[in-house]
Amino acid sequence: MPIELPRLPYPHDALAPHISAATIELHHGRHHKAYVDKTNALVAGTALADRSLEQIIAATAGDGARAALFNNAAQAWNHTFYWKSMRPGGGGTPGGPLARKIEASFKSFDAFAESFKAAAVAQFGSGWAWLVLEGDKLRVTATANADTPIAHRQIPLLTIDVWEHAYYLDYKNARADYVNRFLDKLANWEFAATNLAVAERAQAAE
Repeated sequence: MPIELPRLPYPHDALAPHISAATIELHHGRHHKAYVDKTNALVAGTALADRSLEQIIAATAGDGARAALFNNAAQAWNHTFYWKSMRPGGGGTPGGPLARKIEASFKSFDAFAESFKAAAVAQFGSGWAWLVLEGDKLRVTATANADTPIAHRQIPLLTIDVWEHAYYLDYKNARADYVNRFLDKLANWEFAATNLAVAERAQAAE
């Protein structure tokens, strides 16, 4: 089966006024769709034609001859994860096991937030900032262009897209304002907490 463009987990205008319906329509309906369509075109008739995005990424990471396929598949995967990393009425601070893990790894939520903001704002050009689980610790990391933590044995919990198409219509060149709004009003901590719980259960079963 071909890779499909996933439905958004909320209406186009659900994240307004922090991210406008116009941005969501352009970002999901054109940019994300283009990555999905290009991935399908590149795998058509190959041994990867029936593979998942995760399998395509694993098979092409670090392979310069298949960089175009990696870039499009990774961008398709990253975007799906990004939509889930936000929710209407999100942001603020998490609770429960995720909050305790953040405090153990960063000393405080505020320290985590500053690290996450710095990674997102300082990312040169296009890319992503992530909260990931690496071993038994949480880390903040940034990836350039289409790169993704799942190509580096890291488990992503939350991400923000800092390609200009993610925020320029709403924030122009004020990336820091977009990042602050993401953490304050949009971050889906329930999604991140679920990702952490699943990862820790998998680690315990190994």
